[in-house]
Amino acid sequence: MNKSHSSRGLQIAGLILFLWLSLLIFNLFFIRWDFQNFWVYGLIFLQTHLYTGLFITAHDAMHGTIVPTNRKLNDFMGQICTLFFAFNSYKILYQKHHLHHRFSGTPQDPDWHHGNFWIWYFNFAKEYVTWQQILLMALTYNVLKLFLPYENLIAFWMLPAILSTFQLFYFGTYLPHRNLPDNRHRSRSLPKNHIWAFLSCYFFGYHYEHHDSPNTPWWKLYQHKKGD
Repeated sequence: MNKSHSSRGLQIAGLILFLWLSLLIFNLFFIRWDFQNFWVYGLIFLQTHLYTGLFITAHDAMHGTIVPTNRKLNDFMGQICTLFFAFNSYKILYQKHHLHHRFSGTPQDPDWHHGNFWIWYFNFAKEYVTWQQILLMALTYNVLKLFLPYENLIAFWMLPAILSTFQLFYFGTYLPHRNLPDNRHRSRSLPKNHIWAFLSCYFFGYHYEHHDSPNTPWWKLYQHKKGD
């Protein structure tokens, strides 16, 4: 892995983290919640997309692609991103994600479940959401609402995090693995459309390509996508 690739991975991870935090601060402190303000919904959408980027960045850290030449820095970036994403545990996510790659589409796969969207999502959430997370989120909310409007906390901090879990699950787990495609990775990909692939889930919809080349960072994954 060359130094330019390593530097680029850290720069992109840092940019996503910076944009997520900057927009969150702007929304919490400077936006007045108003149901009739169209731009408020646009900001929620953008914050959701950046939350998804935050998780995708943590995911890349699990594959060692943020800073391939420095494991400690790579994992630190992953831990920061999972911490900001509703106090997730990087260690738990790391262990279960690698089980997903090793046993994709089997009973040993923590991400796979036989059932419809909602049953699958519920079981998916049970695998990752812990009571410690819920407690920390509740404590943080009750502290922050002493200084910030509760409407802003719900609309720009909590809601985008929840919405991004649906985005990640639908494009990154449900669509790629439902009905278990008959191939060695038991996964499928979105049709080739790089703009939609980025907007939907940071190219993670190119899921067969990810399983086929897990050490490729999200921002280079489109290069592995063949025409349909």
